[in-house]
Amino acid sequence: MPRLLAIDYGIKRTGIAVTDELQIIASGLTTVDSKELLVFLKNYFAKEQVAKVLVGEPKQMNGQPSESAPLVDAFVLAFQQQFPEIPVERVDERFTSKMAFKTMIDSGLKKKQRQNKGLIDEIAATILLQDYLSRKMI
Repeated sequence: MPRLLAIDYGIKRTGIAVTDELQIIASGLTTVDSKELLVFLKNYFAKEQVAKVLVGEPKQMNGQPSESAPLVDAFVLAFQQQFPEIPVERVDERFTSKMAFKTMIDSGLKKKQRQNKGLIDEIAATILLQDYLSRKMI
């Protein structure tokens, strides 16, 4: 069974998470420089089957698109042009970065480790994906 992949797209770096082949558990995969993301994905898709890509949709508290929404829109368009066979689903990503930071604290990471923004992005993508899986199971 192909995996699901989640992307927490950012201006500088992007967190990526994937499911296991049974699409039950989400795990952080890596953080990639956003400029290199399409190249990374091309290489990843050559090795792994992916059924769907989830892309975090940045929104403000009132549900309106955030300032970074046009950047994410441009990425999704470029992704769909390069990988037209892979469906993309946009998913609300509000609070995922805050939840990721809290997860780091709760897991006992030291202050220096919690300052790793790449790790926060990867955990945020994992939370986004696990939340999607949980809603899908209901």
